[in-house]
Amino acid sequence: MQRVAILNNQFAHVQQAPADPILSLTTGFQADKNPKKCNLGVGAYRDDNGAPYVFPVVRKAEKLICDNLKLDKEYSPIDGLADFNKGARGAQFGWDHPDVNSGRIASFQTLSGTGALRVIAEFLHKFRPGPLFVSKPTWGNHKAVFTAAGVEVREYRYYKPSTKGIDMEGLIADLGSAPEGSSVLLHTCAHNPTGVDPSKEQWKQIFEVCKKNKLYPFFDTAY
Repeated sequence: MQRVAILNNQFAHVQQAPADPILSLTTGFQADKNPKKCNLGVGAYRDDNGAPYVFPVVRKAEKLICDNLKLDKEYSPIDGLADFNKGARGAQFGWDHPDVNSGRIASFQTLSGTGALRVIAEFLHKFRPGPLFVSKPTWGNHKAVFTAAGVEVREYRYYKPSTKGIDMEGLIADLGSAPEGSSVLLHTCAHNPTGVDPSKEQWKQIFEVCKKNKLYPFFDTAY
């Protein structure tokens, strides 16, 4: 018992992290006894009993992979599995896009999407010192991940409650006044948490201000 107490005391100074507001919704849902409750937390397919629903085509794909790939369980190269990286480029840019195979695009496999953000954060901190601009609002973990890596995080206006749409005037003004060379985090689609995405014409305006101000844009493609 004495040894356990000593070990516990070594971490007595560590403060409890605040509960994640999104995941806390799931905890609250599970504790709710109301038979008509509705889970508004993490976006995932569920059956009528609230259990995760896996599409039959996913099960079929899993079986094909296990039966035909003959994976040897070898360590992957430092940049990840080559076939996975190629598949990611195909999914991102289109399977017939020339840059799937051209070698012009560098691809790296990471541990989850959040892991990819941390890798980017470390890269920015080391090779592109300067502020990173994220949308206001943005996914809660964006600020935490980049701040933890030593990147200064600032915001650009994005959502306009009065119109329930993009504050395009504020967005362009904020990116236009950002220090030259700043980094900008953009959401490819399904903007988190607003769900509001730019139109094609608005994307062109965003591209132009990034180009004019020599900003470094990158995209979090979550869905």
